[in-house]
Amino acid sequence: MDVKQATDILWQAMQAGDHAPEALRKTLSLSDAYQVQLGILDRLLANGEELSGWKIGGTSDAARQMLKLSEPVRGYLLAKNHYASGHTFEHAAIGRPVIESELCITIGADLKGPGVTRAQVLDAVAAISPAFEVVQMRSDMASDLPLGVADDVAQWGVVLGEAVSPYPRDLDLGGISIEMQKNGEVVQQAVGREVIDDQLDALAWLANRLAEHGRALEAGQCVMTGSCTRPTPIARGDTWRTTFSSVGTVTATFK
Repeated sequence: MDVKQATDILWQAMQAGDHAPEALRKTLSLSDAYQVQLGILDRLLANGEELSGWKIGGTSDAARQMLKLSEPVRGYLLAKNHYASGHTFEHAAIGRPVIESELCITIGADLKGPGVTRAQVLDAVAAISPAFEVVQMRSDMASDLPLGVADDVAQWGVVLGEAVSPYPRDLDLGGISIEMQKNGEVVQQAVGREVIDDQLDALAWLANRLAEHGRALEAGQCVMTGSCTRPTPIARGDTWRTTFSSVGTVTATFK
């Protein structure tokens, strides 16, 4: 099956709410999956959607080991799926939602690979925000990762707290402490360098991988840089709050 045919199959299935059509199960390589993912993105853009940035997943050793990856995975973000901290969601409207605590970095100048370095990323970043990614478990990514990648790595929405701008160049990303609360109870705590890759290194990786497809990180785009906490299922009635030292707090409720 060629990439165009696979893209057609996934696109048609998505219109009916099926993000893991049987015809594509166990048929895609990871390389093909990224081409299908970007083909779906191009169709979304042609239908009036707006690309707001990108997401990186698998940015910890534990996540890569679980998914049997040698490097992170990537997907796209759509502007319509951005929400401000404090937003209340209809739990039933999401379907199998999972929450992750992340840092979102806004790009202030274009970064086009190949050869983008961490130093160039540091010069280009404009702001950093506390964030949640809400992912939707539409398929079993552990059993068929390429199909999950083609379907945008389960992306559903992002919740953004107040940005720190301009980006503090001396910010110790690895030293940031993270505290995640569910309904007022602390459920996870972590320190950046113990649970996640350096986010600026991850951005350089992303810019260089996007260049392989003729794309770039563009000024104004934001990047979700990977989860600092274990992906956790969201129950109806939950209120979540995560505080990142030196950056800020993000909250969301699911009624």
